[in-house]
Amino acid sequence: MALWDRIKDSAQTMQNQLVAKKNDLKSGAFRDAGMAMCALVAAADGTIDPSERRRVAQLIASNEVLQNFAADDLQRRFDGYLDKLTADFDFGKVAVMQEIGKVKKKPVEARAVIQIGIVIGGADGDFDKTEQAVVREACFALDINPAEFDL
Repeated sequence: MALWDRIKDSAQTMQNQLVAKKNDLKSGAFRDAGMAMCALVAAADGTIDPSERRRVAQLIASNEVLQNFAADDLQRRFDGYLDKLTADFDFGKVAVMQEIGKVKKKPVEARAVIQIGIVIGGADGDFDKTEQAVVREACFALDINPAEFDL
């Protein structure tokens, strides 16, 4: 199986697992950590081009699990995290990781945030090394073994 197909299959598997837990994923902490993860993955390479921003925004709007929340609220939060990351990536990353860390004590939500990162990272068929690295860092912030997600 080609790498492209494995990435697509993995992202789809993660999405299916998220949908199965949709009713458990309604907290504000999950919403905020999920949007922080989306922004972190989008900015993983240090830049965010307009097409990447649109693609992630479309994924957020169409993601069944995130439909538990108002789309305009999600967009506002995503944009806020992106603004922090683009203003000063290293400092912004600290703030975003703190936001992600808020779901650490809720294992279902913590794993779902990692799965969202993988879904976002793999959406273009190329879950690249920089995207994998930030998702792996988020695993450590949440006390999750990255190997659990093949990272």
